[in-house]
Amino acid sequence: MAHQAQGFDAGTRVRVIQQTPLRDRTWTQDVEGVVIRCRQAKTGSWFAHAKDDQYWLDRLELRLDDGEIAILNLDQYSVIEII
Repeated sequence: MAHQAQGFDAGTRVRVIQQTPLRDRTWTQDVEGVVIRCRQAKTGSWFAHAKDDQYWLDRLELRLDDGEIAILNLDQYSVIEII
């Protein structure tokens, strides 16, 4: 399923597959963990006519199996699977 900024509850175990299209191939990375928080967060970049004149990104915070916290910026190439 494609991502939605606020569609995942804390405590849900997910696999996130992110893809980066390159000129002649696609680079794919996946990560699994438990959702800590899913939200829209503003960046330091200025963007005219946006909320607070800032550029906003969908962010998913995960706790990985080893305890590490991963903060993922989601885009149109991000796929999130509930596992």
